[in-house]
Amino acid sequence: MSTQFPVSDHVKTRGIVYFARMVDKIRLHAAGQLPAAYIGHLGFADNTSFDARCCRFWGLDYEQVKARTLKGGTAEEIFDDLFAGRPPLNVEQVFVWNLFLLKRGWRDSGTPGVVAEKASAGIGHRADVQTYVDIHDFEEGREPQAVLG
Repeated sequence: MSTQFPVSDHVKTRGIVYFARMVDKIRLHAAGQLPAAYIGHLGFADNTSFDARCCRFWGLDYEQVKARTLKGGTAEEIFDDLFAGRPPLNVEQVFVWNLFLLKRGWRDSGTPGVVAEKASAGIGHRADVQTYVDIHDFEEGREPQAVLG
């Protein structure tokens, strides 16, 4: 079976970046189409993965996210079900999450990892690749996008 890349980290679900990618990774993995290199970063297999950080930040149980995702529906429907009964999203939390995620690896404790991944991929010279999201974009054939606060 062939592999397929998940949607970009930049895709927003109810204003939140990354959630759609996490859902897409779950679906692709269940279908046997997620690239092997991505499997070790699913859920809490790696506590520093974006899946783990997303679940911790938003108070989600990854196994519940996975179970709900595998029932089907759009990212928005899955999100709405998982967030049902909670207060409306806090605009400041959305702002902080989005900037954290999209800038992770740029001038923070993740920078050495980004530098190492760039070197490993032979793109150490690329000034436009500065974050983990930029690396995802590059590896998946998309141009890295500027993040505007």
